[in-house]
Amino acid sequence: MASNFTHAIVRRPARSVIDGITTSPELGRPEYGRALAQHDAYVGALQEAGLEVTVLPALEAYPDSVFVEDTAVVTPKGAIIDLPATASRHDEAALMEPTLREFFADDQIRRIEAPGTLEGGDVMMVDDHYYVGRSKRTNDEGFRQFASHLAAWGMTAEQVPVEHILHLKTGGTYVEDGNLLVSGEFRTARAYRRGQFAQVFEVPDEEAYGADCVRINDKVIMAAGYPVVQAQLEAWGRRYGYDVITVEMSEFRKIDGSITCLSLRF
Repeated sequence: MASNFTHAIVRRPARSVIDGITTSPELGRPEYGRALAQHDAYVGALQEAGLEVTVLPALEAYPDSVFVEDTAVVTPKGAIIDLPATASRHDEAALMEPTLREFFADDQIRRIEAPGTLEGGDVMMVDDHYYVGRSKRTNDEGFRQFASHLAAWGMTAEQVPVEHILHLKTGGTYVEDGNLLVSGEFRTARAYRRGQFAQVFEVPDEEAYGADCVRINDKVIMAAGYPVVQAQLEAWGRRYGYDVITVEMSEFRKIDGSITCLSLRF
């Protein structure tokens, strides 16, 4: 059963987005005007999926601030404010807090404290259970705090090693109805092979970027240009009652960004 989302929070790309952190410098720097147009299309896709979208202003001092998913994890019980691992991003979570407080009461907000680090890109929700990447961005102490916060709300979490990519969801996403996309190292991840998923689709290496997508109500939003992934999602969509929306993501890919990174959804 798909989650029932009503709202999303996004932040406009700053002109400084061209200086965003990247592990793929060979892709070149983002082109600001194109990034703006792609962000507009992404917001339009969220609205097409039935969401009311809060669009926050750009933060020029924070080149990566467009990737709001790393600032918080929003659960059905409340929001956990993250602590990004990279020093240049530390303040982004605090700057998101006033907006989160427009939607959540004090007792619905918790936070990750140093020396813990946690970024939302490492967190994948599957019903009331959360898979959390143990990555360069999310450490053991961050996971311990996160799992403790979830437990207080009656939810559970487990760690999944992330060795070769940035975030857990870089390597695959859950699209509800028991269906999981995986790529690269996650094809053999033990956490994903215990029978809790009805179907695990292994994304070919040449389409690995397309493994990060997001199910929102009766839509799945994915990056354009990945026909094998799109065909699989469309096949699942015919069975489970959703449509696929594709959006161009070339400029955000250049700075390690993908579909889920660009919004908080609840």
